[in-house]
Amino acid sequence: MHALHLDQQLCFALYSANLALNKVYRKLLSQLDLTYPQYLVMLVLWQQDEVMVSEIGEKLFLDSATLTPLLKRLETAGLVVRRRAKVDERQVIISLTDAGRTLQEKAREIPEAIACAAECSIEDATALKKQLETLRGNLQRKA
Repeated sequence: MHALHLDQQLCFALYSANLALNKVYRKLLSQLDLTYPQYLVMLVLWQQDEVMVSEIGEKLFLDSATLTPLLKRLETAGLVVRRRAKVDERQVIISLTDAGRTLQEKAREIPEAIACAAECSIEDATALKKQLETLRGNLQRKA
């Protein structure tokens, strides 16, 4: 085993798995007219409506420079509304529109479709998710 062989790299295994996963998501999300990052924002809002941009950024590990254009596109699509907070006008609150709430029903099948595509049990998927969250946490402490 050679340390610099591509097939020995954890980073490449994660990268290539992510590419494959994104291809499956792209196909599924095209039916909703969403990109994967937009889908992640919608997941945050479907879990809790009326969220500050900074909170969305924290949950998704995205900075405002990345998040703002994404939110503008969702607003243009009629799925969310951006408004300034009354208490502090520097803060922007994102809320779902009726169309954004309706889209949640159409998106309900996506997690199951991903699970089917991955061909792994709920237990294996849960264990892998936990391992990846631990890995992310460890790496963030070192970054």
